[in-house]
Amino acid sequence: MKIIVPMAGRGSRLRPHTLTVPKPLIPVAGRPIVHRLVSDIAKVLGEPIEEIAFVLGDPAFFGDDVVASLTELAENLGAKASIYRQDQPLGTGHAIMCAAASLSGPAVIAYADTLIRADFNLDKDADSVIWVKQVDQPEAYGVVKLNEEKQIVELVEKPQEFVSDLAVIGIYYFKDVGVLKNELQHVLDNNIINGGEYQINDGIKRMMADGKVFVTGKVDEWMDCGNKNVTVETNSRMLGFLQKDGEKLISDTVHLENSEIIEPCYIGKDVVLKNSTVGPNVSLGDGCVLENMTIKNSLVQNNTIVKNATLDNAMIGNNARYDGNFKTISIGDYSVLE
Repeated sequence: MKIIVPMAGRGSRLRPHTLTVPKPLIPVAGRPIVHRLVSDIAKVLGEPIEEIAFVLGDPAFFGDDVVASLTELAENLGAKASIYRQDQPLGTGHAIMCAAASLSGPAVIAYADTLIRADFNLDKDADSVIWVKQVDQPEAYGVVKLNEEKQIVELVEKPQEFVSDLAVIGIYYFKDVGVLKNELQHVLDNNIINGGEYQINDGIKRMMADGKVFVTGKVDEWMDCGNKNVTVETNSRMLGFLQKDGEKLISDTVHLENSEIIEPCYIGKDVVLKNSTVGPNVSLGDGCVLENMTIKNSLVQNNTIVKNATLDNAMIGNNARYDGNFKTISIGDYSVLE
């Protein structure tokens, strides 16, 4: 089994956090999004992973440190890491074809801006499985249309009239991903463009027209990481799941001074808490210092110092400094103070 992970986008909706860190490497509950996603998929598949192919963007942004992180992720799962580049943002289909050399045999394709919780057996009799989640507002999503045999017969983007309430979450299984490769090559060769880009859906629709059987795989939880608010919400939900799983979330090296931690929280190594109340639903990266603070429902990355503030629904990046007692500040592009 292979896993193909297109992740070349810059994550503009999550700025300023993605000005310096690619969105898939933003930590949620103490671990980068793409690390959690790939590990959870591997757990669901329940079989050895031969190769994980990552499609990255500009090497100036997705540099050697990113490659090293992804290589370590693959190797920890017993897989070979393959790195490809998408030089231009030409769509989901184009991104997949950038990994053409790895497109053979059974494979899962997963876009690295979402997290899942799932426990089911993969239907390997079908030609493809498209993961879906039941949603309340299907008109805001791409959805699948099913026939009487519960097979997928159509993909509909943001339907104005009800088609189904099963939203496509961006994770796919192909019994032979080489078939998709051939159909996407036709899309590229014939310049079939939708929304200004080459789309995976156009390759999938050609497979359906050829009689390939597509079925749904349903996830228990689907958590988005598209913008700041939903990423903070996803962090809170993930902390709850990890606490139920019995995962150790608070480092033994946390220094507490007249402070309280209200779980669930993720607290990294060498964090210092002075006169502060932390939690619930807070993630603090390694080396953070919080003093005279109350913080809940928030996500703070590594080596950040925050003092004299009350925070809720906050997201703070690496190596930041914030003191609520000061009124003169200097903060970069796309930052928000509310």
